[in-house]
Amino acid sequence: MLRRITVSLLVFILAGMQVLAQHIPSPKEHFGFAIGDDYMLANYTQSEAYFKKIAALSNRVKMEFTGKTSEGRDMHLIIISSPDNLAKIDTYKEISRKLARAEMTEAEAKELSLAGKPVVWIDGGLHSTEVVATHQLFETFYQLVSRNDPENLRILDEVVILLFHCNPDGQELVSNWYMQQQDPLKRNKNTPVLYHKYVGHDNNRDFYMNNLIETTIISRLQYIDWNPQIIYNHHQSAPAGAVVAGPPYRDPFNYVLDPLLMTGIDGVASAMINRLNLEKKPGYTRLSGSVFSTWWNGGLRTTPYYHNSIGILTEIIGDPTPSSVPLITERLIPNNGTPNPVTPQAWNFKRSIDYSVSLNYAILDYASRFGDELLFNMYAMGRNSIERGNSDYWPLKPSYVAKIESTYKADKAANKVQTEELEQSARYASRDNIPASYFDKVFSDPELRDPRGYIIPANQADFPSAVQFVNALIKSGILIHKATSDFTVAGKSYPAGSYVVKTAQAFRPHVLDMFEPQDHPNDFEYPGGPPIRPYDAAGWTLAYQFGIDFDRIQDAFDGPFEAIPYGQIQTPPAQTVAKSSAGFLLSSEVNNAFVAVNNLLAAGINVSRIQETYNGAPAGSFYVPANGLPILQKAADTLGIKPIPVDRKPGNLTAIKPRRIALFDNYGGSMPSGWVRWMLEQYHFDNFSLIFPQEIDNGGLIDKYDIILFIGGGIPPVSASGGAGMRGGRGPNLEDIPEKYHHMVGNITVDKSIPQLRAFVEAGGTLFTVGSSTALAYHLGLPVKNALVEVDDDGRERPLRGEQYYAPGSIHQVFADTTDPAGWGMPEIVNVMSSNSPVFRLDQDAKNQGIKPLAWYGDSNPLLSGWIWGADYLKNGITAFSASVGKGTFYAFGPEITFRAQPHGTFKWLFNQLYATK
Repeated sequence: MLRRITVSLLVFILAGMQVLAQHIPSPKEHFGFAIGDDYMLANYTQSEAYFKKIAALSNRVKMEFTGKTSEGRDMHLIIISSPDNLAKIDTYKEISRKLARAEMTEAEAKELSLAGKPVVWIDGGLHSTEVVATHQLFETFYQLVSRNDPENLRILDEVVILLFHCNPDGQELVSNWYMQQQDPLKRNKNTPVLYHKYVGHDNNRDFYMNNLIETTIISRLQYIDWNPQIIYNHHQSAPAGAVVAGPPYRDPFNYVLDPLLMTGIDGVASAMINRLNLEKKPGYTRLSGSVFSTWWNGGLRTTPYYHNSIGILTEIIGDPTPSSVPLITERLIPNNGTPNPVTPQAWNFKRSIDYSVSLNYAILDYASRFGDELLFNMYAMGRNSIERGNSDYWPLKPSYVAKIESTYKADKAANKVQTEELEQSARYASRDNIPASYFDKVFSDPELRDPRGYIIPANQADFPSAVQFVNALIKSGILIHKATSDFTVAGKSYPAGSYVVKTAQAFRPHVLDMFEPQDHPNDFEYPGGPPIRPYDAAGWTLAYQFGIDFDRIQDAFDGPFEAIPYGQIQTPPAQTVAKSSAGFLLSSEVNNAFVAVNNLLAAGINVSRIQETYNGAPAGSFYVPANGLPILQKAADTLGIKPIPVDRKPGNLTAIKPRRIALFDNYGGSMPSGWVRWMLEQYHFDNFSLIFPQEIDNGGLIDKYDIILFIGGGIPPVSASGGAGMRGGRGPNLEDIPEKYHHMVGNITVDKSIPQLRAFVEAGGTLFTVGSSTALAYHLGLPVKNALVEVDDDGRERPLRGEQYYAPGSIHQVFADTTDPAGWGMPEIVNVMSSNSPVFRLDQDAKNQGIKPLAWYGDSNPLLSGWIWGADYLKNGITAFSASVGKGTFYAFGPEITFRAQPHGTFKWLFNQLYATK
């Protein structure tokens, strides 16, 4: 490092002389105001123009187009470094990539780490109402390009900096909305729609699934092209009484992560808080001072952990409308969480921008001083992963430790513990110490080892969905192999075209996280106390959510496998469709069949569904007449579906047509609804409209719609005793928003909305509810009850306390009725995403009143991945049901069957309801 700094002195002087000859326009010269001025925001059109203007002037900047947003705006990667570094940028990029993949010797890695430059990613704008996070990007850009002090020049010479704006669409919306008010005191960020076209805040929940265009672009840059050693993701706001929340983060951390990653976070975190303290900027809180942990995968800051990158998140206060730091007495006493508290005071936008720029420079300064270590440590973590994937390895996870304790406890109760073991153990610790042999019983058990890899067979029923799962891995930089011919592993035969994912690769933590169950610890405030809420989900295993078939291979294996180039997206194998004058069948088990069917219906081709198994196709499969062959062949070429020719037209057919779909939304936008809107577009269900409370209140719904979807919200809650709760706030004043948004304002109410929904379903419509919106069942007076209650001494029902039952976002296993049209194409055992989701009990006469269970829990603990406390309360509970209401049907699905457009294994429960009979 000293050699680098010494050699760089001359470069600093020359670079400084060169830049002095240039004038770099300040943000104020371009925007007409300084970044951080009160009541002022820039939109993306202005910001993009500034980036382009400076990039054309400065030899410290290289600007690359990376793709289009969901609304069609350009996204750019801003590369900043010294002119000499930029001239060799492809070399530094390749060094970073090679070290990240760790496919070299240690000696080669050390040589490359000295020859390379650390790559630091700094972003902004992901959550567009968090305007400090957006605008710090522009001020940081200007300072890096214009400053000529020794620190800045050293950073430019020693670091490759990647600046990235994550959500141009959102900045354009929020800034324009804020600035539309002429009176600064009326300016606000309460936009009428989500600040991402589809999912708003959930654009930071997509980074292992990679559904969205923007996510896919970012993942490609981070995990395939550049592999930054540090990824800094700016957000807001800080906890009350603090200025900024940052690393290190609280427990638990995911046990698949390399310990070097966790201590690497600590190193960067120390530089950040030290710089603020040195600059007399108080109010940084960390560890237990905030809610953030390193358990969850799926965010822009957390997914890097599973790729051996140091992910940094800060949440800061601040707004262009001046605010204040409130008095929170428990934060005033210095402790390890908040060593330098901030006192109550007025706060303006500029101070938050200054804090953010200081934090950026703290990280860049750290990288400039310890660049070779950052580069080599990324290699070391990757190498550790490869070694673990090539050996017998047992992870230290909670269920394994619990297995030690339970085995010892049972043996001790049965007097099976050897006396000499107890005496030997007691010499080194207390009498309660467990003999070491119990550790060996678990951590030598061959069945409990981590696998050497996974095989995804090409002959499974819904292979196109399996290919989608593989593509999610590929977008995240995972190395995938594909079988070039048939092969056998562990006595089982697999066809050519099967995919193989080996764990002996640098990003092994991400591989394990996508296939293996998450084993969240029991995490309570104190013994017997309430649970500590996970930051996001507790379990999310993507292979489980997809419901795909895969085999877990625990011993070393090989075969006729060809490595797929990193980042090369796969398509399902094209199928040849044999001609048939009698027509074809499309299996109801294949999600892509719905795309083909919707294309056929749009082209005027008659499509029907079979009522029972026929010619190898399960009940609910689609019958397509011979004139649909051209569209079927195109679908077989691109979607991987396998049309089954028939020699005669099946009997007992039900002709179908697209339903007129209404998807509930609200002013400000609904993220669960937005995800479903995205899904409907992907699967070509084009016959849908958004519906808002005012339209529901106006009635006449049956004349316009066949089905109304309520996905995870909108319906007022009902208390355990049966009383209706409140839902939603007042909303904006109509005079403060443009008239075109007036129809969105309002809430579902018991007195106006519920009677209209009842009239709709009684007249023959379908009401489809998911998650919390299933409360509509209680408003309609259906004979179902909440299963997650207890009866108090007065005979009243009340919700279970967290100490009794707690089930944060996790994957459960339920049983399904596959004979009902709602469950056509589903397996009998289904993996569902549940997040403290509703569970029901049916009254004695429920069946007589047209209530039919569609999915339910069994007798055993249903947890597959994540965390449940009090699983016994779920025994035999109903998770989904249908009910006849007048001429129509009501559906309730407690689990999150469309959760962030991830659980492909439960999509059919929705899709099956989106067709009407002719």
